[in-house]
Amino acid sequence: MSATRREFLHSSLAVGVAAAALAAPAVHGQEKAKRYRTALIGTGWWGMNILGEAVASNECEVVAMCDVDESQLNAAGEKLSAKTSDQPKRYGDFRELLDREKPEICIVGTPDHWHPLIMIAAVKAGANVYVEKPIGHTIREGRAMVRAARDTGKVVQVGTHRRVSPHNVSGMEFLKSGKAGKIGMVRAFVHNGGNGPEQPRPNEEPPQGLNWDMWCGPGPKRPYNPAIHPKGFRNFLDYANGTLGDWGIHWMDQILWWTDEKWPKRISSTGGRHIKGPAVNNAKGQTTDAPDTQVAQFEFESFTAVWEHRQYAANTAEKGENVGCYFYGTNGTFHQAWQKGWTFYPAGGRGQEQHQNPQLNAPDNQNIKELFADFLGAIKEKRRSKCDIEIAHRSTNMSLLGMLSLKLGRSLNWDGDKELVIGDDEANKLLSREYRKPWEYPT
Repeated sequence: MSATRREFLHSSLAVGVAAAALAAPAVHGQEKAKRYRTALIGTGWWGMNILGEAVASNECEVVAMCDVDESQLNAAGEKLSAKTSDQPKRYGDFRELLDREKPEICIVGTPDHWHPLIMIAAVKAGANVYVEKPIGHTIREGRAMVRAARDTGKVVQVGTHRRVSPHNVSGMEFLKSGKAGKIGMVRAFVHNGGNGPEQPRPNEEPPQGLNWDMWCGPGPKRPYNPAIHPKGFRNFLDYANGTLGDWGIHWMDQILWWTDEKWPKRISSTGGRHIKGPAVNNAKGQTTDAPDTQVAQFEFESFTAVWEHRQYAANTAEKGENVGCYFYGTNGTFHQAWQKGWTFYPAGGRGQEQHQNPQLNAPDNQNIKELFADFLGAIKEKRRSKCDIEIAHRSTNMSLLGMLSLKLGRSLNWDGDKELVIGDDEANKLLSREYRKPWEYPT
């Protein structure tokens, strides 16, 4: 909105007339209501999914979009124009966007290693933030994000949308009611297909319009490689934390949602690149470096949780869906899945199986619509959201601790109150990492 128009809207002479005469509809064919100034930082596929729900809510005016990749930014702008008459300004640097546009809502859909600095800068600039999971790359970044949210009083919603998926909600009600009995073990998993040994992909010059230095940001600056951007960054440990950091946080979050315990007391993990082979990163080319196989064990006071993933051997031999959680109780086994809803299998053939189908939204079979509605409700009602930053911080920590145990090759004893590994100075040093200059690690 221009300064001239703002002055006109706020003038005592014609507020009512101007609101009716000048307001453009948020969505084609709908009337414009009071809308929040909204910005998207990170305009890839997932960021645009979230922005799509913001537009569909009819409560958001998209004033700005930001991406370090001009081709991605421009494609996103064209896609947005089919949904709204808003004409957001385009930026390559989030700092300039925050300073000039003063958004009330900021959606952060960047790669993982950028989430902390952008979220913290956004709340300090006065915005409420919807930030994607995992919230950060290291544990102490997450604590800094929680502190920034609390110090500013802003709503910070995290994209752990299964907390609002109808079948996940009813599944939690089933578990918490005790119908599955006393649960002694939970198994969370993601089993995806893949190929054999990975061959290095040649490095290239960054494409025109991509600010590769800014893309790497606080992380190490590797040579540009199309295996990293676009889309592949999650399997490069300089910028993300592999399958456990990506998919795993959703299922770690389901475990913590179910239990009254806030964190595990002991973590151990094994795995590696048994199929893909040794990681390569040299002047000529790169492979991914995340594990293709991982098993992590989390010991709580009253139960054991196990995570497992593999990136090979996709098949139909295993019953059910290839992602989810199995809760093993004295009354039977409860499978909390994604696209197949939930199913309870009674122990010893006692009674009938129980099942609920999912209620997922096109085009991505998720529940972003419901999560964004909760985000807006939290802003208006001045409350914390259902996927508050501190909840997601604890879920992210489980994934990061699993990765830390794998990296060190030993078990970790975790003090969740102090957020320290007990008696392990080397592990505690890895709860943060050195940022590449000029970026400064948040405190």
